[in-house]
Amino acid sequence: MKALRLLTMNTLFTGDVPARLRALGAALERSDHDIVCLQEVMFRRNVRLIRRAAPSYRHFACSGTVLLKGGLVLLSRWPISRSRFVRYPMTGPVRGEFFMRKGAQVASVATPDGELVVVNTHLSANRDDDWSPANRYTRIAEAELARLTELVAGVGPSLPVAVVGDLNLPRGSAPFDAFLAAAGLRDVLAGDTRPTYRPTPRWPSPPALDHVLVRAAAGETLTGGADLVFQDEVTLDDGRRAYLSDHYGVRARLIRST
Repeated sequence: MKALRLLTMNTLFTGDVPARLRALGAALERSDHDIVCLQEVMFRRNVRLIRRAAPSYRHFACSGTVLLKGGLVLLSRWPISRSRFVRYPMTGPVRGEFFMRKGAQVASVATPDGELVVVNTHLSANRDDDWSPANRYTRIAEAELARLTELVAGVGPSLPVAVVGDLNLPRGSAPFDAFLAAAGLRDVLAGDTRPTYRPTPRWPSPPALDHVLVRAAAGETLTGGADLVFQDEVTLDDGRRAYLSDHYGVRARLIRST
């Protein structure tokens, strides 16, 4: 079986977005990723920037004419047979994220080894950095995870599923572990303690917030590993050096077998 290479990355919607997205698109074009799931792309014009820089990704999925629903984009070197966006419930407190219309993008990709259902998502941020059960943002995450669990359960057992993106939940937190169990997913980076958000002086030890979670089809296995990518500065098209995002990318190598 041929390994499938999948990347997820939160691209950061603030700062010098066009230059960074052009650099990201060029890096993707040089890469061997088969499927790329991006968050915080935000605008349709940003999709065009990336696609011009990465023309080998002939297939893509996103929703929205100007402002992208959820800020989510999926790029693929394999055909996408169908896709849809499902919005998460708008649970308080009222916050600016409501304008992002957080949700999940569900797409079926026709890989050489058969159909793979990819769920690209970005959950609401926890502004308290407190994932305890009583926290106000934990309750928001649990409502969104309940909807995400329904989406995974709605995929027939004959198909493999990959749930990827910025879940804004640390590996090992109670809501994260409960979601894995309820949805029947396996964490490809289980046990990895490295942050996926770039450390800053204000947040020197962030957790892993970006994940690749998989469920094999009935009678099959879905194995492989993952690593962090795009951690270093790159050269932008005007010669400046910059990081592609405030998040690292997570690259997974998945092998489907019977």
